[in-house]
Amino acid sequence: MADDRNFTLKIITPERVFYEGAVTMVEFNTTEGEIGIYKGHIPMTVMIKPGILTITEEEGKKEAALHAGFVEILPEKVTVLAEVVEWPEEIDEDRAKAALERAEERIKAQEADTDMARAETALARAVARIEVLK
Repeated sequence: MADDRNFTLKIITPERVFYEGAVTMVEFNTTEGEIGIYKGHIPMTVMIKPGILTITEEEGKKEAALHAGFVEILPEKVTVLAEVVEWPEEIDEDRAKAALERAEERIKAQEADTDMARAETALARAVARIEVLK
């Protein structure tokens, strides 16, 4: 029997519908900080910041690495338009660790031609991938 605390979560990337289903809560990072959403949340839109996406279903929790995009929050439905979102089994750990090292080196070097915002975003994405594997 469906729980009346459930709302619809739909996560879409350019390649696929990543997730669609009934959830009791969804949590992720925004440019303004972490957010947790329950049914009945006030309508709003937010920008995603790289981090862990936690989906709480009646059966338990699922986690994924969420990298960038926008979220439309309505009282009965949340729609995530993501550039990239990955389940743990889709992540290559060695590649994520190499990306983390490259980002850390670019930030540490602080060379004049280094785009620090881009390097920091790359670091946050690599950290999200590694954290979701734990």
